[in-house]
Amino acid sequence: MEQKPTRTRIVDAARDLMRTAGLARTTTKEIAKAAGCSEAALYKYFSSKEELFLAVLNERLPQLGGLLGALAADPGGRTVEENLTRVARQAALFYEQTFPVVASLYAEPQLKRRHEEAMRTYGMGPHKPIEGLAAYLRAEQRHGRISADADPVAAASLLLGACVQRSFAWEMAPDRRPPDSLDDFARALARTLLAGISS
Repeated sequence: MEQKPTRTRIVDAARDLMRTAGLARTTTKEIAKAAGCSEAALYKYFSSKEELFLAVLNERLPQLGGLLGALAADPGGRTVEENLTRVARQAALFYEQTFPVVASLYAEPQLKRRHEEAMRTYGMGPHKPIEGLAAYLRAEQRHGRISADADPVAAASLLLGACVQRSFAWEMAPDRRPPDSLDDFARALARTLLAGISS
């Protein structure tokens, strides 16, 4: 069987280790070992662990930014409820996979600062989905499909905050699973939010 290219193996290994050990505890040495290459080879592709994390975020985790950008540019032929359901479903998946990775940063202030600097350098950060969803909601306001009095940033924060909450709130439940399916959660969340912002 043909081996995957080195860069692909590195990003795959980083994703797996970051999800199980967290970003703070995952070292480039461990990533290189899991990828079957030297640490020097890893640094041919990535200048830092932060840059490698951004590659994992952009290439191996559910994408949220692209969906939000597309909806803001063109809400399309779907209803607002359908669009918000799509966003809620994708956001829940995104946060479910990223939360275990980044949670460990809060125990390592120096690493957290480096990570934040890298995110700012690349124009990324946890505020970006809120901005993207708020931009979509403003577009819907211009189309008259949601209330002109609705606050897009508050509405975006409510929807995405619920998705973040779902990513860790049920970890201590006996079966470690939410009481509803992802699809049911997304539909109910979209419907409930829309009830408060409809025109």
